[in-house]
This record gives sequence, C-alpha cells and structure tokens, in this order.
Amino acid sequence: MAPTPWGEWSMALSHLALGVVSLHAALSTAQASRGAAAGFLLQAVAAATMLVPGLGSDEDGLAGAWVATVIGLPLLAFDFHWVNGDRSSANLLLGGGMVLAVAGDHLGAEGRSVAGQAVVLVVAVTILIVAVFTTNTYGMWGGLMLGAAGLLGRLEEDRLLLLPKEDVCRWVLAAGSWAYHRALHTQRLQWE
Repeated sequence: MAPTPWGEWSMALSHLALGVVSLHAALSTAQASRGAAAGFLLQAVAAATMLVPGLGSDEDGLAGAWVATVIGLPLLAFDFHWVNGDRSSANLLLGGGMVLAVAGDHLGAEGRSVAGQAVVLVVAVTILIVAVFTTNTYGMWGGLMLGAAGLLGRLEEDRLLLLPKEDVCRWVLAAGSWAYHRALHTQRLQWE
C-alpha cells in the first residue's frame, strides 16, 4: 500500500523534529560534553538522511537508525553517568554499544531489532536511575520518554494517536532528547 500524502508529511515532520532537537542539543553541548554531543549528532544525522531525497532509502534509514541507537544512545548515557561519577557503568554502556555496532552484521533483522530495543531500554533505565538518585527532573523525564519510545516501538498497532507508530516514536524520542539535553545542562550546573 502506497503511503498517503498525510503519512509522508507526518513522517517528514517527525524526522525534522527529531533532527532539529538533536542538532540543537549537539551544538549546545559540544563544548561541555563531547560524548553527548556526538550521540545527539548521530541522532540528527540519522533523522536528516531520511529527509534528503535520494538518501532516505529503507536500507539507509535502517542503518542510520541502528548506528544512532547502538552508538548514539550509549554515548548519551555514557556522559550522563560520567558526569555523575559512575564511570564503570558509563564504560560498560559505551563498550556494549560498540560491541553491538561491530556485531550488527552478524545479527539477523530480528536480532538487530531485539538488540536495539535492549539498548534503548537499558539506556533509559540506567539514566532514569541516576536521575532519581541525583534528583534531576529532566533526566527522569528523558528516561521515561526514551523508555516509552522503546516500548511503543514494540506494540503491534500500526497507528497511535491517529499517527503512524514510527512517527509517534520519533516525536517521543525528540521530547526525550530535549529532556536529556536539559538534564545534562542541569547536571553540569550542579557540579560547577
């Protein structure tokens, strides 16, 4: 079934929102946090590839989403844990993401899907735990939003809130990225 014009607009707007939020977060965190900036930048580039004519093939989109998930999200978690003094968890999350990125070609489509969902949920839960213990409200919201995006992606429904499920997930991920950006800014201010 061919996508409807509204479906194409919905997809473009959700990619644009995620890309703009992620690019803004990358630029504003670049001086203080290179790891988080790189994670946000990977999300922005993955979203942008879907907006540029000729680059937005399904294969490119899946590859971009895979990299943004297994490397970009652990980079965000790495920095959040590092700033809060949890260096072992930071290194473990980043190392696990790098191993998955290398092993991605050896996993089937279902294996990559499960691994991607696991990364999303592990990153969301670990940041949520750190945010609760440090009373970082933005971090709590970011963890909840990222966890919600991961769980919404596993639903069997094709549409949520009258929008395609993938678009809703991108909107939720954009909100979570904004919250993480604010959480990192808040943490940095507390440590200065």
